[in-house]
Amino acid sequence: MLDIFLHFLTMTSNTITVLVTGAAGYIGCHVVLELLQSEYDIVAIDSFITSQKTERKGSLPPSLERVHKLTNRPISFHMVDLLDSGTLTSVFKQHKIDCVIHCAGVKGVRESYESPLKFYQNNLEGTINLLNVMEEARVRKILFASTCTMYGNPEYLPMDERHPVMISRISPYSRTKVFCEEILKDICSSNKEWKVLSLRYFNPVGSHESGMIGEYPNGVPSILIPLACFVALGLQPEVQIFGNDFETRDGTAMRDYVHISDLASCHLNALNKLFYSNFSGWKAYNLGSGKGYTVTEVIETLEKTSGKIISKRIVPRRSGDAVASYADITLAEKELGWKAERGLEKMCQDAWRWHSQNPNGYDLKGKQRYISG
Repeated sequence: MLDIFLHFLTMTSNTITVLVTGAAGYIGCHVVLELLQSEYDIVAIDSFITSQKTERKGSLPPSLERVHKLTNRPISFHMVDLLDSGTLTSVFKQHKIDCVIHCAGVKGVRESYESPLKFYQNNLEGTINLLNVMEEARVRKILFASTCTMYGNPEYLPMDERHPVMISRISPYSRTKVFCEEILKDICSSNKEWKVLSLRYFNPVGSHESGMIGEYPNGVPSILIPLACFVALGLQPEVQIFGNDFETRDGTAMRDYVHISDLASCHLNALNKLFYSNFSGWKAYNLGSGKGYTVTEVIETLEKTSGKIISKRIVPRRSGDAVASYADITLAEKELGWKAERGLEKMCQDAWRWHSQNPNGYDLKGKQRYISG
């Protein structure tokens, strides 16, 4: 068992300590950054299934090393697989944890159809193990990273939290999130001390404005903006646009993209609700920009930002693709006091800064991971 433990400073007894799962990943490291800047203490865990691990024994993973440089704040890190209950329990015994932000898990709609057991085991069993260990430690506050993909093809727009979820029409990945939410609801019903918020992410993109941390995809990106950046860098040959005959402003499909820093900042608002209100039980919130951007608008904005021509090709629609999908974020604004502030241009600017400065992700050896053509 590999256990990396870094503790730079002695934690004060009156500071809230948050355990972040999947902390070295794209969303996790941005959340850690926001929390550190707001004086929370952090215990970070990751198994490196979807993130890059350190190559130096006893050091932080590269994303969290950069977060530490940005904040000059301590990070206690452990390499932990949530399927290993014993190691996870030891982390809770070493630290006085007040709350958990659960970002860990495998993601990807397409991959989940190819490897459903991988998704059910990691996302469901891992979450159940985490909740069992939390209950044993009497830590009963958790923010759960959920997804808008559970809504499937929209029945109405914008989609609010009451939008129906049709289990038979969504991917195995999306089902794992639905099942986890149902488990969380049941726990809250059985014990009134539990406080659970499910944060249903729409499409997080961009990076921290420093360009030091960002998305490090395993393989070719499936999200439009990272893929378009790869094309602009010559790491992929083109962006395929799946259909140009949708009933939208320009005929291409429309999606809700939200800046990763806006998304991460909402976790602070959500923690305030858990710790400083009389809330108990379970509740879900949509986290998006509340706006729809078409594929063409995204590519044109990124071309303007990067100064590059992005090769693109129209191909037939994919079966089941929605015409448009975007969030109603009224509830998050009303109850959490949160609203996305950064628009599409800022998303593209920060995404391009990250990808152009870090074309190999966190690999400082300069080995190119993708070949165009």
